Amino acid sequence: MGTIDIIGAVIGLAYIVSEYRADRWFWPLSLLMSVFYIVIDFSSGLFANGAICCYNFVMSIYGILVWHGIMGKKDRAERPISSCPRRYWPWIVAVAVVLSVALSWLLVAMNGWLVGLADEEMRSSLQYPVLDGISSALTIVAMWMLAHKWWQQWIIWLIVEPLMIALFWLTGNYASAALYVVFEVFCILGIFRWKKLGV
Repeated sequence: MGTIDIIGAVIGLAYIVSEYRADRWFWPLSLLMSVFYIVIDFSSGLFANGAICCYNFVMSIYGILVWHGIMGKKDRAERPISSCPRRYWPWIVAVAVVLSVALSWLLVAMNGWLVGLADEEMRSSLQYPVLDGISSALTIVAMWMLAHKWWQQWIIWLIVEPLMIALFWLTGNYASAALYVVFEVFCILGIFRWKKLGV
């Protein structure tokens, strides 16, 4: 358990509390957390999740613009919490499944090449390409939903967090594994809070 892992976990705690409260500090914390987890994931051999943290960084900028009404709304008012329109659900499920299969297949296919590049400590992390692929695919979907401030994004995170707990535990990032246990609790609380606050 390294210093960066511990700092990332502390930032993550602030991040999840801020997301739960849907306050203005959420997206800046998301940017900061993305940077730390780019380092943590790539150094742990979780290449798909590391790449997803790069995506999360970009989505955090997009989220700031959407939440504050700079993008997507003519009146520039802050976007309220709302429900995901039903017409999006078939697409959300299809994208999640296709990305899960594609990323898992890609990581399995690249595993031999990646193992050749990795040091001995990182090689054990490369044993979990399917977990890495599925969790990354679901994170892509969840971050997109979060950027639109839909309360159902918590349901996707509820599925993602146990996968991340397993990945971080198996790769020796115990502070991050503990953080994602806390995230799982906040997912349950977040469903009820955001649904209640939604319009």
